[in-house]
Amino acid sequence: MVDGSEDAQVAAREVSRQRLVEVAADLLAREGREAVTTRAVAAAAGVQAPAIYRLFGDKDGLLDAVAEHGYATFLAAKHADARPEDPVEDLRTGWDLAVEFGLANPELYTLMYGEPRRGTDSAAFRAGMEILLDRIHRLASSGLLRVGEELAASLIHATARGAVLTWLSLPGDQRDPALLTALREAMITAVTLEEPAVRDASPASAARALRALLPEQTTLSSAEQHLLSEWLDRLTADHRKDR
Repeated sequence: MVDGSEDAQVAAREVSRQRLVEVAADLLAREGREAVTTRAVAAAAGVQAPAIYRLFGDKDGLLDAVAEHGYATFLAAKHADARPEDPVEDLRTGWDLAVEFGLANPELYTLMYGEPRRGTDSAAFRAGMEILLDRIHRLASSGLLRVGEELAASLIHATARGAVLTWLSLPGDQRDPALLTALREAMITAVTLEEPAVRDASPASAARALRALLPEQTTLSSAEQHLLSEWLDRLTADHRKDR
C-alpha cells in the first residue's frame, strides 16, 4: 500500500509538472518571454505559485523545462532515414526542417537556442544531435565529407541556428527567403564534396586512396608515416584475401 501510494504521488507530480510546462510553453508562444512569470503560469494552470517552486526550483528552472519540451517537440518532428539515397540531399532536408521549426516557433526557438546551453543536457537534445551525427557519418562513409565529423556538426548546427535567429531579428519587409537558401548552400559547400573522395566506399578503397597521397603530407614524422603505410597496406591486403 505504501509503495502504491508513493507511485501515485510520483505520477501525480509528473502530471502536474507536465501541465505547467505546457501552460508555460503556450504562454511563451502567445505572449512572449516577458509574459512567462511564475504568477502568470500558476494562474493559467489553476495552481498556486509555490507549486512551481516545488517542482522547478525557480522561474529559470521552469524555463529550462520549457526548453527541454521544445527539444522533445522538435525531435518528434524529425524524420531520420537510415539509408538515404542521397546523403547530401538528406543533409539539406534535415537543415531545412530545423530552420522551419525555428520560424514556426520563434519564441520557443529563441529560448532554446538564444541562450548558451539552455536545455542541452536533456535526453531529447542528445537524441537530436545523434540524428545529426548519423547524417554526418553517412556523408563520411560515402567519401563526401570535406571536414572532420565534429567540425561538420558544429558548422551545420551553427548555420541553422544563425539563420533562424538572424531571420527573426529582421523587420518583416527585410526577410528574404534567399537568405536562408544562401546560408544553407554555403553550409553544404563548406561541409561536403561535389564528388566522393573515394569512389568505392570500402575500407580498402579508402586505404588505397590515403596510401597514394601519403608521400605528399608533411604532418607525420618519418616513423609515423612508415607505420601508417604498413597499416594501410594490411587493410588493402586483407581485402584482396576476401575476394
